[in-house]
Amino acid sequence: MARKRIREEEEAAIDMTPMLDIVFIMLIFFIVTTSFVKEAGIEVNKPVAVNQTKHKNANVFIAVNGDGEVWLNKKQVDVERVAATLEKLLAEQPTDIIFIQADKEAKHSNVVKVMDAIKEAGIDQISIAAAKG
Repeated sequence: MARKRIREEEEAAIDMTPMLDIVFIMLIFFIVTTSFVKEAGIEVNKPVAVNQTKHKNANVFIAVNGDGEVWLNKKQVDVERVAATLEKLLAEQPTDIIFIQADKEAKHSNVVKVMDAIKEAGIDQISIAAAKG
């Protein structure tokens, strides 16, 4: 009689392995599908624009401040090194559009140099960030 009770208890055990497999698969799925944003690294005073378009796939930002400094991936980068640094970033995380956060006091020539470097890295779509007006 006691043996029969022990066997019934053994049969009633729940196997947790399939549930753990599903949890790990879901974890891997969420890690792979998460997009990581590469921020510029500094705050800039963006010019105000009334008509603007929001892009959902904002991944890489390049900031140009009023002093002519260029920031990419939270590091100050020389204008001549923007293309090489951007190529490394694009190898890790490909994107088809780059966002420039230019300070309203930044010189136009500095922004154009950054745009040329982006084109040199192989990106044709460039968007300039603006504040809501």
